[in-house]
Amino acid sequence: MPQTVSDRQAKIALGILSLVYAINLLDRQILSMLLVPIQEDLGVSDTALGFLTGTSFALFYATAGIPIARWADRGTRTHIIAIGLVLWSAATAACGLARSFAHLAIARVLVGVGEAAGSPPSHSLIADYFPPERRARSLALYTMGASVGLGLGYALGGSLGERFGWRITFFVVGVPGVLMALVVRFGMKEPARGASEGRGDIDAQPPMGMALRQLAGIRSYRHIALATALYNLASYGFMMWVPTFLIRVHEVDRTESGVWLGLIAAGCGLAGAYTGGWLADFGAARDRRWFCWLPACAGLLATPFIFAFLLVDTGELALLCYAPITFISATWSAPTFAAVQGLVPLRMRSMASAVLLFVLNLIGLGLGPQFVGILNDLLGDRYGLEAIRYSLLVIGMGKAWGAIHSLLAARDLRADLDRASAT
Repeated sequence: MPQTVSDRQAKIALGILSLVYAINLLDRQILSMLLVPIQEDLGVSDTALGFLTGTSFALFYATAGIPIARWADRGTRTHIIAIGLVLWSAATAACGLARSFAHLAIARVLVGVGEAAGSPPSHSLIADYFPPERRARSLALYTMGASVGLGLGYALGGSLGERFGWRITFFVVGVPGVLMALVVRFGMKEPARGASEGRGDIDAQPPMGMALRQLAGIRSYRHIALATALYNLASYGFMMWVPTFLIRVHEVDRTESGVWLGLIAAGCGLAGAYTGGWLADFGAARDRRWFCWLPACAGLLATPFIFAFLLVDTGELALLCYAPITFISATWSAPTFAAVQGLVPLRMRSMASAVLLFVLNLIGLGLGPQFVGILNDLLGDRYGLEAIRYSLLVIGMGKAWGAIHSLLAARDLRADLDRASAT
């Protein structure tokens, strides 16, 4: 295993990891554009669709992430990512073979298990490729892959689903990931742990129980985990149900909504992710609490646009309001994950990301879409197709609530970072 990598090799690896993340979100998000035809074909309720888009995926995605992260903290991270990529891509293609709701749910579970091998090892690799002063921007570039994947998920889900049906669409988006796994396996070099900081990898991986207790004992980490879970309670609820909202409430054509949402997700998401990373590195050079202050600002700023998006009268105005929501919401992830990588020892970095993602996805991805589906059914008798408007309004308030925990995390962040760097 090479002890160091060149700057060129690090940049190539970052580009590959960003593409992997794009495929990750493409395979995850494509389902949101296919909910209407799946519901018509399989005859299921909104509550069942919420289970399919949220709980069934998130439960196994979040749970599998922790043992996979333990493996990544002692094994070869590039190999683990390649294996996960093959699994989730093949499972995405298998969704097209589903003949019942149960079959589709099982396939989505396997997508979740595979995708659990994506982000935690990637965060750990990026922390070893790039030093702390460049880490937030590097993680922002990685996160930009998610915006590309979201954009492709909306656009391809709308156009391919309309033209070829939902089954063929799953086949088409599943193939690229299997090929990309070869690029990861043979096109990336594994850096030495701690190489970007000049730290020796002398510590053994702590036992699982000790690692979990250590994470739970970091006050700023606890609040960061709660904040990101609440931000994503709103974000995943919106990601999975906004296409259906536009179709039901504003009667926007599925292909048209996919194109516009794809452009917004890609354009505003890319700009927001990079802006968040740049602002985090710039601000943290002066005060490291900006790693938490920036997400708090994003949560508060997004709230008025959420109200506007859901309450305006036309689809055009709604889409216009959705653009700043997407931009602002994309700024939180780079500073958050940069802070987390600095809070723990070298052989706990994948674990720290995995536990954060466990909380984030169990609450955000697991409950966000599910709550929207349940509220749609509960409010349907009174509001009809308009019920989804108020369901999303309730779930959207997670942004403001999360900002409170980001501000609480900022109080202890500097002391916690100093304590970790001294070990």
